[in-house]
Amino acid sequence: MVLGLDPGYADLGFGVIRVSGSRQEMIDYGSIKTSKTKMHGQRLEEIYDVLQELIVKYKPNVIGFEKLFFSKNVKTALLVAEARGVIQVVLAKSGAKCVEVSPQQVKLAVCGHGGAEKTQVQKMVKTLLGLREIPKPDDAADALAIALAVMNVR
Repeated sequence: MVLGLDPGYADLGFGVIRVSGSRQEMIDYGSIKTSKTKMHGQRLEEIYDVLQELIVKYKPNVIGFEKLFFSKNVKTALLVAEARGVIQVVLAKSGAKCVEVSPQQVKLAVCGHGGAEKTQVQKMVKTLLGLREIPKPDDAADALAIALAVMNVR
């Protein structure tokens, strides 16, 4: 089982894929949305708790998450960096192999070139996993792409 994570503070995408030989099957996807009405620490705690629940539920052997790229909005970048810190604590406790991938690695693995547009990546996720529609929200589709990518990086 592979768990892909698209780190975020307000919205953290996740995607779970079962791998059997060369076959890949989507098991679950979604996002962890934290409420703007909660205090900062409570939002980070919510990320921690829900991630732990996902790991207990799916028991992934491999967990992939995307590297942080610098954002023009420094405040947002700092919040996402803090969420990534929480994610890394949960992953360290999980016992699973953890793989960090860059956005370019994800695009290369899913689309065949590192300069693919977001819509191309989403369409390929749909195709590669035999889904009827592109997963929503976008963060969940990105997380499934990350899960697909880490299978090639591991």
